[in-house]
Order: sequence, then C-alpha cells, then structure tokens
Amino acid sequence: MKRRELITFLGGAAAWPFAARAQQSDRMRRVGLVLGIAENDPETEARMVAFRAGLGALGWIEGRNIQIEYRFAAGEPSLIRAYVRELVDSKPDMIVANGTPVIAELKQATSTIPIVFVVVNDPVSQGFIRSLSRPGGNITGFTFVEFELIGKWLEILKEIAPHTSRAALMFNSDFAPYYHVFLQEFGAAPARLSIDLTASPVRGADDIERTIARLAAETGAGLIVAPEPFTVVNRNLIMQSAARHKLPAVYSYRRFVSEGALVSYGPDSIDIFRRSAAYVDRILKGEKTAELPAQAPIKFELAVNLKTARTLGLDISPMLLARADEVIE
Repeated sequence: MKRRELITFLGGAAAWPFAARAQQSDRMRRVGLVLGIAENDPETEARMVAFRAGLGALGWIEGRNIQIEYRFAAGEPSLIRAYVRELVDSKPDMIVANGTPVIAELKQATSTIPIVFVVVNDPVSQGFIRSLSRPGGNITGFTFVEFELIGKWLEILKEIAPHTSRAALMFNSDFAPYYHVFLQEFGAAPARLSIDLTASPVRGADDIERTIARLAAETGAGLIVAPEPFTVVNRNLIMQSAARHKLPAVYSYRRFVSEGALVSYGPDSIDIFRRSAAYVDRILKGEKTAELPAQAPIKFELAVNLKTARTLGLDISPMLLARADEVIE
C-alpha cells in the first residue's frame, strides 16, 4: 500500500468512531413521563409547560431531538401499573415520574432504566434511594415535602383561624403511606399552638364527606389537606365540602387557592418540574443516576383567598397578607 493510501486509510479508520458518536448524539432520544394525576388538570398542564420550557432552555426540543411519551394515571392504581409496564417494555432512554405509587411500581419493574422522580415525598424512608446525597441504583430526583412542614401548616392554620384547637391531616394511605411516619416524627404540636393533631386517612368520596362533617361538628376544628395524588384529584370535592361545613383548611398547592381554597403553603411544584429538566439533560448526556444527588425544593409559596375567608367568617391578619405571595380578592 502506498504511503498516501495508508494515511488515507488510517485517517478514515481513526475518524470512524468519532463519526459514529456524533451520529448517536444526534439521534432522537425517548423519554417516558408518568404522572399520577389527570391530563386535563390545570396543575398538570402547568407542570408540563414548565418541564418543556426547562428542556428547551437546554436544547431539547420535542420532535427534533427528543420524544416524550406521556402517561397520566388520574389517581387510578390500575392505570399506574399498566402505564409503568407499557413504558418499561418499550425501553426508553429514561423515565420521569411523579407520585409515590408510580415510583414504587417503577422500582419493581426496572433496575436499569434511569428514573428521575419529581415531587415525591420522603424517597429514602420509602426505599426508593439509599440517601439524598448518593442515591445509588437507577433512581434519583426532586423531593417535595418533609415532615417539618406539618408544623408550618399548623402555624398557618392557627394564624388564619385563631380559634383552632384541633386539626386533622387528610390523606389516602394507599397513595401516601409516609404521612403516618411523618406524624410520628413530627410528634405533638408545639405547646404555643395549643392544637391537637390527628391523622384522617380517606380512600373515597364518602370518606372525605364523613371526615369533614365529623370535624366540622367539633368546636375549634381545622383541616390540613396533605399533598398526594388522591387529594389532588379530589380537591374540588374537598374544597366544596369544607366550604359547606365552614371548616378552615390548609392546602399545599398555590393553584388550589385560585380555585377557591382558603390558604396554601408549600413548595413550588411548577418550579420543581422546570428544574427536573436539568437531570434529564445530564442523564441523556451520560451521567449516572447513582451519582446525581436528590434535590430538595428551593422555592416555597404562600397564597390566601380573601373571598373564601369572608365566606368562613375569618379575618386575615395584615401580617399574614404581607407575607403572602398571592392574595385572591
């Protein structure tokens, strides 16, 4: 072989792996996305807008270099199981998932597909990851509330309805078993609040109505609606029943206040979905989930609905209104 031919041959051979890598980096990447709530829920729509915006800022455009396969379970366990199996069998590059039941199913279904959870509570105690700093395995993500937030909800309930002497934490333990643990870790409410706190697990519409009617019949009662898929899907029923029974209630999502809820305090779920795009980007570029630390919320929001407060006969203090990120007149 002549020298020029040899150089050409070696140059082509050496260049081939780089060409292959470039071609692979340009291929369409497939991402599965499973949410525990309904597709037509305004909260879902806002989360998806933020998620796509986060991806777009990093150069990932649907239909150009990334394909997202959406699944919305609307609080139905059977749909969660079916969607998880369907996505895992299709072998996407990675899966983004919201809700404890979704992550629990995914953990059983695959140990190889990278998974990023978004707005999930207490992932360590639930066994999804080994630790927040070093998740290990194929799962990492973005947490939502920790048990300390219960104290903040009680403070806001007491501030907005000073007569409150007892409160119930409403949740569906099938979707959110960790709230029993949260209550144990939280212990008793601070003495300065003078509030007795109990758990009120619910599993259906009848449970919601009975729980709120029972609470409203007690003097000085209030309600904390814990954030999880069941209470999100059934929030209209909860809000309507609480209003009908004149029961002050605290929620976690700011959007609920614009829908008629009295007050909300909690992490900004929309911001968390926007931030989650960064982990999608890093994983698709080759980083390992085991080495990406789980991240806590960095932005919290307080919102108050004055119209609902007037309906309940409550006067909101100027100090609380001054701290609020949003006040609905």
